[in-house]
Amino acid sequence: MKKQRLGCLSFVGIFSGLVTLTVIGWMIFSRGGAIFSPGELNAQAGQAYGGVSSHAEIGGQCAACHAAPWDADSMADRCIVCHTNVGAEQNDSTSLHGAILINAPASLCADCHLEHGGPTAALTRVEGVGFPHEVLGYSLNGHQLKVTREPFACEDCHTQGIQSFAQSECTDCHRDLDPAFTQAHLLSWGSDCLACHDGVDTYNNHFDHGSVPFALTGLHVNVNCYSCHLDARSLVDLRNTPQTCADCHFSDDPHAGRFGNDCSACHSNEGWTPAKFDHNLAAFKLEGEHAQTACESCHVTGNYSDAPTTCVDCHAQEDEHNGSFGTDCSLCHVPTDWDAVTFDHNQIFPLYSGHAGVACESCHINAQFAGTPNTCAGCHSSSWHASAFGSACANCHTLDGWGNARYGLGHPWFNMNHETANTCTDCHPSSVYAADCETCHRNEGEGGGGDD
Repeated sequence: MKKQRLGCLSFVGIFSGLVTLTVIGWMIFSRGGAIFSPGELNAQAGQAYGGVSSHAEIGGQCAACHAAPWDADSMADRCIVCHTNVGAEQNDSTSLHGAILINAPASLCADCHLEHGGPTAALTRVEGVGFPHEVLGYSLNGHQLKVTREPFACEDCHTQGIQSFAQSECTDCHRDLDPAFTQAHLLSWGSDCLACHDGVDTYNNHFDHGSVPFALTGLHVNVNCYSCHLDARSLVDLRNTPQTCADCHFSDDPHAGRFGNDCSACHSNEGWTPAKFDHNLAAFKLEGEHAQTACESCHVTGNYSDAPTTCVDCHAQEDEHNGSFGTDCSLCHVPTDWDAVTFDHNQIFPLYSGHAGVACESCHINAQFAGTPNTCAGCHSSSWHASAFGSACANCHTLDGWGNARYGLGHPWFNMNHETANTCTDCHPSSVYAADCETCHRNEGEGGGGDD
C-alpha cells in the first residue's frame, strides 16, 4: 500500500511558506507599507496640514490615511485629523463641503479626492457626486446641456483641471454659438464674464429692471443697456450707475442748467414734450390772465432764470398812464382783470366828504397823476380871497363844502357878534377887502332904530 502525500503540508511546502513569509516580513519591515501601494503619492506642495505640505511626505505611513477593517474610525475620519478646515465646513451648510453632504449625504472624501496617481496627478475629480457648484459663486442652472444637447462635463469648462478655470472658455464656447453677438458683447462689457454672469442669468436681456431702485418706464423701456451702463465692467459698475436725469441728459439740456437738475419738475419719462411746468414752484406765480399766457410771451429769449417779474417790465408800452402812476401797477390793477381797478386813494390822498364824489379828471387834468397837488390852494386858488388869508384854507373851510365856512381864528378888524351874518359873503359880497354893511342894515337905517 502506497504512502499518502501531504501536499503543501509537506516538509518542503511548509519550509517554502516560511521562507516566503520571512521575505515578505523583511520587505514590510524595510519598505513600510509601500509594498502594498498602488502608486506614488502626490508631491505638489500646498498649504500645510498636519505638519506636511504634500501627501508624498507621509509615504509609507499607510495607517496615517488607511484604517484597518477592525479599526473603529474610517479613512474619512483620518482625513479630518489633518484637514481640520474640511471638518469645520461639514457642519456649515453654506460652505462647499457642508453643501456637498446635503446634496450627497453618503459621499466620502475618496469620491472626489484620489491618490496614488503619481507626484503630479490631480487630487480632485468630481464624478457622480451632487456637487453644489453655486456655493463657489456660479450656478450651473444655465449650463445643463451643450449645443449638442449633451450634458456638460466638468472638463468642458475646466480644461486645465478642476481647480482652475480660464474665462476664455466662456468666449470660445459662445463664439461658436453666436460669433456676432459675442464680439459685440465683449466690446461693450469686456471679457470678465464672471463679473456679471452668475449662471442663472440674473443680468441678461430679460432682466427685470423693476427689481432694482430704478424702474424702467416710458421711453426708458426701449433704451439699450449700453446707453446707461456705459463702460460698466462688473455688477458693482452696474449698481453704481447714476440715476438722475441730469446724470444722463445734462449735455442735451436745452435750458443749459437754468432750471436746475430736477428735470421731473416739468418732464416725464413718457417724453420730453409736452412739458408741464408748475409755475407756482417759481418765484413768480401765474394768476388770472397770466395763467393763459404762452411761455414765449414772457420768456422771449428762451432764458427762464432771468425773466422779468414786474408789471412794468412787460407792460410798460401798454401803460395808459404813461408812467404817471409810477411802476407799481399792483396798486390799482390785479392780474385777473386790468379794468377792475381797485386803487385805494387813501394810500395817497384820503378822499373825504366833498372830495369823495369828485371825478378823477377834475384833479388829474389830462390824466396826469404823478405830481398832482395835495394842498387846498394847489387846486382851489381863488381871486375872491386873493392873498388876504394865505393858503391855510382849513382855518375857515371844511371838506363838507366851501359855502359853510366859518372864520375860526376871530375876525381881525370887526367884532363878529352879528347874529344876522351867516357867511363871509353876506358882508363881503364882492371881495374880502370891501365890507357892505348895508346889505344887512339898509332897512334899519331908514327906520332910524338900528345899532351902529
